[in-house]
Amino acid sequence: MNRDHLVFFLFLLVFAAVNIYLFASGSLPANMTGLGTFIAAGITLSLYSFLYKDNPLFKFAENLYVGVAAAYTLNQVWYTVLLPDVITPISELDGESMNNLWLLVPTMLGFFMLTQLSAAKYSWLSRIAFAFVVGLGSGLAIPRTIAANLLAQMQPTMQAITPDFAGVNLFIILVGVVAVLVYFFYSVEHTGAVGVASKIGIYFLMISFGASFGYTIMARLSLLIGRVGFLLEEWLVLQLPLF
Repeated sequence: MNRDHLVFFLFLLVFAAVNIYLFASGSLPANMTGLGTFIAAGITLSLYSFLYKDNPLFKFAENLYVGVAAAYTLNQVWYTVLLPDVITPISELDGESMNNLWLLVPTMLGFFMLTQLSAAKYSWLSRIAFAFVVGLGSGLAIPRTIAANLLAQMQPTMQAITPDFAGVNLFIILVGVVAVLVYFFYSVEHTGAVGVASKIGIYFLMISFGASFGYTIMARLSLLIGRVGFLLEEWLVLQLPLF
């Protein structure tokens, strides 16, 4: 038995012993709620076991998560989209009312997407559906992105700079926008005043990337804190803070 097998069986032994104690002491109720907490704690620890190394417990929990998420998504799509918006309206078509006949077009495009899973003889049909989705998605996303990012970024640079704290913020935004634009303007050699503006643009870019990275780390840490809090409070039934 190598070290990995020893760690694996030791983990299962400790996990089983802790749960036996929790159920025997009444900390976890012997009902579906307690069973759900027990399963959730096991899956959480199995996912955290990847911090040691890739192992069968992590792969099981990962595949279980993906499978449950896919099944839940399929259930939601069926009962909230396909059934009320496609199946029911199409089934109610008759000779007098053909108002929902246009639903056959997106339904056919949906079937075209599924041909990607078939033989190469029919898979080319999926390109029609994907082209429609990508084109429609781009047409809807580009104006929103321009309004939310480009125009929203340009708006502070066009406001009057006042001698107060808000004016200082507007001035910094104006300098940052101009300096970053100069940095990406490659038609002029970056020397002299252009070089100085380009270096200032680099500083603004690094601050922006650092802030985005820090925000991402904080978001991940919030998830970590939530799961650790679940393990300590709901599974081990400990009162926080411990000290």
